[in-house]
Amino acid sequence: SGDNGAGGKQETLGVQYANKVQPTVEINGETYTVQLDIVDNQSSTDKGPSAAQQLVSDGVSVVLGSYGSSVAMAGGPVFDEAGLAANGKVPAIGVTCTNPQVTEGNDYYYRICFLDPFQGTVLANFAFGDLQAKKAYCLSKQGDDYSAGVCNYFKQAFEALGGTVVEEAFPDGNSDFTSYVTNAKSQGCDVFFAPVSIEAAANIIKQAQTQGLDIPMLASDTWDSNVVAEAAKGTGLNIYVTTFYQEGGNPEFDEGIKNYINSNADAKTANGGDDTIAAVTAMGYNAYYVALEALKAAGSPKSSDVQQALWDVEYDGVSGHIAFDDTNGDAIRDTAYIKVCDTAAGAWTLEKSQTA
Repeated sequence: SGDNGAGGKQETLGVQYANKVQPTVEINGETYTVQLDIVDNQSSTDKGPSAAQQLVSDGVSVVLGSYGSSVAMAGGPVFDEAGLAANGKVPAIGVTCTNPQVTEGNDYYYRICFLDPFQGTVLANFAFGDLQAKKAYCLSKQGDDYSAGVCNYFKQAFEALGGTVVEEAFPDGNSDFTSYVTNAKSQGCDVFFAPVSIEAAANIIKQAQTQGLDIPMLASDTWDSNVVAEAAKGTGLNIYVTTFYQEGGNPEFDEGIKNYINSNADAKTANGGDDTIAAVTAMGYNAYYVALEALKAAGSPKSSDVQQALWDVEYDGVSGHIAFDDTNGDAIRDTAYIKVCDTAAGAWTLEKSQTA
């Protein structure tokens, strides 16, 4: 729930579907039933540690998530501190939390998605090269490591290309973005970049339309949601996002998850009311199978054994091959998908795939 609730539900949906497809795992010749223990951190850094502690107290073997880098960082140390207990450290697999600090300098957090330095550079290259932008407006949320981080990486790359950047940040709880849109226009910016939450995105889009914003809008993976596409429907705005997966990339997965969503009212509600496949859903599906591979490799459901086994786990997921680097346990990724919003239909379509 909370600001990032829509994305969190869609990421979890991928895990739930994977669990339905493969509800058991064989460890050392014994078949185990995989139980999902879903805890809501309410998209809040204040709630992150208590949500993480709940999972540790429940004795989980491995954690998937959290959706949202800031909350992942807030809860992460709890998984490390669990090392003082009988079962040892609890490993976490970041599904779509892209800030480098999630995994940096620790041995308990891994991740299967690309990182923000890469994502920010891809967006800067696209803005400067494909959109011919020379001046970019960057909007982040105060106190939010994720949006501030992506804006920073975008700025570094965009300025290195020869562009200039105007930066602003809005306070927590803000819902009126009129002044920020107006400022981007008055400053003569060529693109409007706002890597913020789904909830904020919907408000920004509506107010950008009202203010007659006629420059392309850019965002990162958080905007890749049918909720955002629906908010953009009929606006005529030009919106691009970077993301992890494009529908059509794996027809077998696409068919299966759509059937699951359409046959399950709760799943359809969690997916925003239709069967559009969010990239975070595909990544949740991938993360579940990576966790199964780690359990099998560990030869034990004990969390500390799984934590050690994860370093060497590899898996061919629906979004490509997954393997972890030797430094921080980050996924080795070199490609992002750029989608454009078809505002007539209220849907995302693939613009291009791009490397940094």
